[in-house]
Amino acid sequence: MRPVDLAREHGLSTQAVRNYESAGILPAAERTAHGYRTYTPLHAHALRAFLALAAGHGHRTAASIMQAVNRGAVEDALRLIDDSHAQLLEDRRTLQAVEAALRDLAPVPQERGDTFIGPLARKLGIRPATLRKWENAGLVRPRRDPQTGYRVYSAADVRDARLVHQLRRGGYLLEQIAPLIDQVRSAGGVAPLESALRDWRERLSARGRAMLRGAAALDAYLSARDR
Repeated sequence: MRPVDLAREHGLSTQAVRNYESAGILPAAERTAHGYRTYTPLHAHALRAFLALAAGHGHRTAASIMQAVNRGAVEDALRLIDDSHAQLLEDRRTLQAVEAALRDLAPVPQERGDTFIGPLARKLGIRPATLRKWENAGLVRPRRDPQTGYRVYSAADVRDARLVHQLRRGGYLLEQIAPLIDQVRSAGGVAPLESALRDWRERLSARGRAMLRGAAALDAYLSARDR
């Protein structure tokens, strides 16, 4: 097979195929006496596996998986897949946490549960600079201590910060989150987020299905290598 033969099946350029080989995503090709690359059905299996893995695991992880396989480190590749599945499970749990948090939304006394930027950032596992960025975007609205000037986050502010953090984990941009947070504040309910959560759930399901297809394609490639 020529590079163009391999590329056509997937609507890729021949340069993309060559780049995948150079990156170790495809096994090294044989060369003709004139220096032209020649590919085999094994390379076709490898390319199908990579593209299928990329749909579920992302380009970077899929590349690392294929590179590990092609250097003979199959166990390393399987660990990468395990890590990716663990992240999907964590994202599902995050979605469930968002849904649970929104179901339990209720008016929160302003003077209960006050905290400062450092402790809140540590609790969320983010940097204080991220909280300041969210504040600039209007997503959290801490008050300032009149004596020290420090930001003081009420229980309601903590709730908003948690919701922002969880929605960011779900892949939403700040500009997409802002109107949702505003509506939650004004409506005092979860209705504005129902469609966003439904979309998030559907994307997680699609990712899970893509991972299954990637696993099947990788298994086919591994079997072809064994043969």
